[in-house]
Amino acid sequence: MSAAASRSVDIAAARHAHLLAALLDHQTPPWRPGELPPLAHWLLFPPDTRQGEMGQDGHPRRDDEELPRRMWAGSRVHFAAPIPIGSEVVRETRQLSVADKQGRSGRMQFVTLRHVLSVDRRVCVEEEQDIVYREAGRNSAPPPPDARTEVPPVARSLTADPAQLFRYSALTFNAHRIHYDLPYSRDVEGYPGLVVHGPFLATLLMDHYLRHDPAAQVASFSFRAQRPVFAGDAFTLGLSPEDKGGALMAIDHAGGLAMQARVETL
Repeated sequence: MSAAASRSVDIAAARHAHLLAALLDHQTPPWRPGELPPLAHWLLFPPDTRQGEMGQDGHPRRDDEELPRRMWAGSRVHFAAPIPIGSEVVRETRQLSVADKQGRSGRMQFVTLRHVLSVDRRVCVEEEQDIVYREAGRNSAPPPPDARTEVPPVARSLTADPAQLFRYSALTFNAHRIHYDLPYSRDVEGYPGLVVHGPFLATLLMDHYLRHDPAAQVASFSFRAQRPVFAGDAFTLGLSPEDKGGALMAIDHAGGLAMQARVETL
């Protein structure tokens, strides 16, 4: 299923890279100067839904009222050319597919979007993004993993606090309340705490790779979310380096695989 493309325009401002470096706690960030760092294109094109059209959870209300909840499940990103700092970026978005499924939590709808970002008509980033829409209802803490995930050779332990989650929400204009409103996350959606954003966790994995290989020229990145990570819980970023890139994973406090990712470099 394909739909007509929508078009958006934004500026890759120096402040995007500067604020992302601050959030990631860098004095000297490990990325190529003069370019938007890998995955920082997610800071562009913030949602501009009018406040009166927002739902209770902080996402825009949908026509399908039976599936109000939204989750970014994964992406496959190809970096064709750098996005220069200060450049005007054009994004064209097209819906590639829609599939309805029945899961343990009820009915779900999987939507795949394709984003193409260009500067001066030159394609810089191509991304396929998987969004899952779900029924309203309470979540719960994920069950214990069947087995603890083996930690890769290059590892780093982190704990995300509410201030970090709020700052990432502010950077992306993401109003989903599970990331900053603890009473809502706990009492309405049934999570044990504030949920770390999927794209923030993916950005931390990319940052983990770049700390290992500073100024790498990243050709592609993909990720798939598996289990939620919560504010205040220690988690591990792991990397298994390869000749040109490596396999990445985020492991939650219980040893469960929270996210899988892969980086390929030129």
